[in-house]
Amino acid sequence: AWVLAVRPATLTAAVTPVLVGTACARAVGHFNLDPALSALFGAICLQIGSNLTNDAFDFKKGSDTTERLGPPRTAQLGLLTVTQLYWGMAVAFALATAIGLHLVVLAGPAIVAIGLLSIASAMAYTAGPYPLGYHGLGDVFVFVFFGLIAVCGTAFVQIGSVPALAWAAAVPIGALATTILVVNNVRDISTDVKSGKRTLAVRWGRNAGVIEYGVLLALAHATPVTMLVLGWCKWPVLLPLLTAPLSFSLFGQLREKTGRDLNALLVASARGLFLFGALFALGIALS
Repeated sequence: AWVLAVRPATLTAAVTPVLVGTACARAVGHFNLDPALSALFGAICLQIGSNLTNDAFDFKKGSDTTERLGPPRTAQLGLLTVTQLYWGMAVAFALATAIGLHLVVLAGPAIVAIGLLSIASAMAYTAGPYPLGYHGLGDVFVFVFFGLIAVCGTAFVQIGSVPALAWAAAVPIGALATTILVVNNVRDISTDVKSGKRTLAVRWGRNAGVIEYGVLLALAHATPVTMLVLGWCKWPVLLPLLTAPLSFSLFGQLREKTGRDLNALLVASARGLFLFGALFALGIALS
């Protein structure tokens, strides 16, 4: 039940930006294993805490019912109680905090603000008086925290500053992480309408969600080319373009499939993020 609640398939969204941020540090000559691993484990703890929070509060708010189209959730199935999920959240965020304190020693007090903001946002996605995911702000949240903050934060704890390279590299990672959420939102339009969850797909319709997915994929693949043209990296930065055929395939699937058939696309989008990110990190490091 706890493995199901943790959602291992989604953890690529936590691992990938750390790989890319570390590659940026390596590219400017500041690779440091200790803060890199600390950032990795901290990101995983935050992702797990966020997943447990979503499981508990989506159930409490009535989004996860017997009509749910997505992968099963533990509270919905009665495998874990909301109280048990609260304890799991506490453990995950406590571990993230402990790792954050270690990073403060290594990289300075700026990490305190980043850590507190990350934990607060992980909870605010579905919890609190104004849950971000319920008001169409989930896409922005994912892009910022799984892209800009995760990649640039990883670079910062190793370098002590954030180079322009890291800001640029964060864009495709944030974009591809957001595609995972887009699939989830497009699939759940009918049930989200009933529960009052106002995602962008609910507000603007299914076609808008499909277009958003395509734009995010295009943005991700255009960034390495831009980095090469601007002279920030050499040709290996184009390695993630090898995933372009996969991206075309994923986009086609979102256009054609609906309902539970999109669950496989959800997993495929997460794998696509990791594959793109791994090749992107390798290309940046080789540059």
